[in-house]
Amino acid sequence: MSRILLFSVLLFATTGYALWRGDRDSRVVALICLAAVALTQFLLSPVSERYTSVEVGVVLVDLVTLVGFTAIALFSQRFWPLWVAGFQLTTVVGHLLKVIDWSLLPRAYGAAQAFWSYPILLILAIATWRSHRRRMASEY
Repeated sequence: MSRILLFSVLLFATTGYALWRGDRDSRVVALICLAAVALTQFLLSPVSERYTSVEVGVVLVDLVTLVGFTAIALFSQRFWPLWVAGFQLTTVVGHLLKVIDWSLLPRAYGAAQAFWSYPILLILAIATWRSHRRRMASEY
């Protein structure tokens, strides 16, 4: 299974679950994730040039995503959105590393950008499951 297919399955399964069973925070995070992935696909450079220089469009998407995740973390009653915002901050720092060191290999830069999406989705899935479980327990 290719990594793009694996990520797509994980993205749609996790965000779908969050939209179906999640609380307000989970749903908003899921929508932000979906929007960020969609926008990133449109703003990436052609494959032959991808990550050879700073991906300015992707930087903007990642910054807006960070602002969204941080806003949720600031107003949430739960702790998990802080982790999501922190992992997104790490993604933004990856762009800063490319600005500081232009010789950073495109593959390393690309991997740094993609890596933190997986823990964000994992946290979203766990948070949704726990939120749903809390709601079910309070109904009895």
